Amino acid sequence: METKPVLCIVGLGYVGLPLAAAFARHGYEVHGYDVAQKRIDTLKAGHDWTNELSSDDLTSLTIDFSTDPTVIAKADIVILALPTPVDDSKKPDLSILESATHTVGKNLKKGAIVVYESTVYPGVTEELCGPILAKESGLTMGTDFTLGYSPERINPGDKEHTVETIIKIVAGQDEKTLSTLADLYGSIVKAGIHRAPSIKVAEMAKAIENAQRDLNIAFVNEIAQLCHRLGIASKDVLEAAGTKWNFLKFQPGLVGGHCIGVDPYYLVEKAAQLGMQTEVIAAGRATNDGMSRHVANQVHELLGTPGKILVLGVTFKENVPDSRNSKVKDVANALIEKKHEVKVLDPFYSPEELTAMGYVPGVLENDAYDAILLLVPHKAYNGIEADLIRCSKENGVVYDLKSIVNRSAIEQGKRRYLSL
Repeated sequence: METKPVLCIVGLGYVGLPLAAAFARHGYEVHGYDVAQKRIDTLKAGHDWTNELSSDDLTSLTIDFSTDPTVIAKADIVILALPTPVDDSKKPDLSILESATHTVGKNLKKGAIVVYESTVYPGVTEELCGPILAKESGLTMGTDFTLGYSPERINPGDKEHTVETIIKIVAGQDEKTLSTLADLYGSIVKAGIHRAPSIKVAEMAKAIENAQRDLNIAFVNEIAQLCHRLGIASKDVLEAAGTKWNFLKFQPGLVGGHCIGVDPYYLVEKAAQLGMQTEVIAAGRATNDGMSRHVANQVHELLGTPGKILVLGVTFKENVPDSRNSKVKDVANALIEKKHEVKVLDPFYSPEELTAMGYVPGVLENDAYDAILLLVPHKAYNGIEADLIRCSKENGVVYDLKSIVNRSAIEQGKRRYLSL
């Protein structure tokens, strides 16, 4: 029986931890490396703050969690699963990936395969990361070690579409590497493996997956703005249009987080490097980046004068404890600019944590607010209509971003209903 390769997963966030768990479940020796000591300590204690794994999952799996980079040297295959954000100028920020690549290079075993799962623009794996690995290790790329790319498709908070149930794209620097990685990922992924013909093709495929969603959401966001001016509900319009068999069903909303709102900028950057201007991609980004101010303007126009406002939800999406690149902060800031008093509440964060994030914590209290904005519909807010009425003033505004509450109940409670 063939011996399974030893693995090291570098980066134990939303992507790396579930990946490490999947390999551990299938009998692989897995080392999990992360630079954050607190993250390693909590994982060893059986707690995953991302809520992707339960305490039972963590205690039942054999994974060597460590902040010691020498564990990388034990691995036949090193997989980097790290964030690739953008900076304040919307330019790709590869600093985390580059730093980790230096660390991997310093601890790279001869004959190893180094795989990247992070979203990047085409060329990063082979033209940026490969040379760093070679320089730091003193090994020859393509001979002493090879590169692979297998873009992550993790959807935080989604218990249906998991590592094992989503088709996995794999690419390798040569046919032998590709075959090895296809077998490796194929041993844990039930949905199947797609072998990309090159690493650049796989990098490009990943980038356009989220850019496509961004553009479709931008379209319905613009439709929602038009519906607002027409005085009709975008929900009603989209439901009617959705009866056509080939109508693509997307919902308007705030596009934040570390994927859809970020990845298109990697395409914009690569195109700029090649002297090409990306009209459509850039336009979609501009529309979605402007939605926070649109929401704030909707509320401000209906209120007429500055008031007390409670925002429910601060994470970038529902049912996940992750506020990175959340557009809720932009909504709050836009309202504060208009002299409104804004407080926030989120079931995933304590008042102290909200304060540390720059918010003023709020509570649900009787007749306290001129407007309540349900911006992130966590499960904890299901059936919240009575609280929305109780805690808002008579003739106050209830803003239902994703149109999930019972509008008639709100209006029967003598509150004004508004949605995106």
